Amino acid sequence: MEGIEKAKWCAHYAYNKKAEDIVILDVRGLSTITDFFVVCTAHSSPQLRAVRDEIDRQMKAEQGLKARGKDGSFESTWIIIDYGDVLVHIFQGDERSYYSLEDLWSDAPKVAFDPEEKTARKKAAA
Repeated sequence: MEGIEKAKWCAHYAYNKKAEDIVILDVRGLSTITDFFVVCTAHSSPQLRAVRDEIDRQMKAEQGLKARGKDGSFESTWIIIDYGDVLVHIFQGDERSYYSLEDLWSDAPKVAFDPEEKTARKKAAA
């Protein structure tokens, strides 16, 4: 699976758990560690964990992909899921604006993401 597809699926699964302000950044050529960032916001610790668990569970079940690693504890306000060419950053509340990844990586183009697109495909396939 291409990195862009992986990033869109991760964004879609985050959307399933009501994550907000979902952004996909194309950092190819700008980063030596990954090709895409998926950045999103959760508004509570339980939602932060729910978004992480949904992405992890669905990427395994539907896409056959296991994360290389996860960082962030239950008390954390920033969780990262590593899929190699895609890093998912799930922030809680003000942490996202504090670390401001979109500003740090402002040279990275944003990838268009329509959360309904994947849902429509899944429904059509059913």
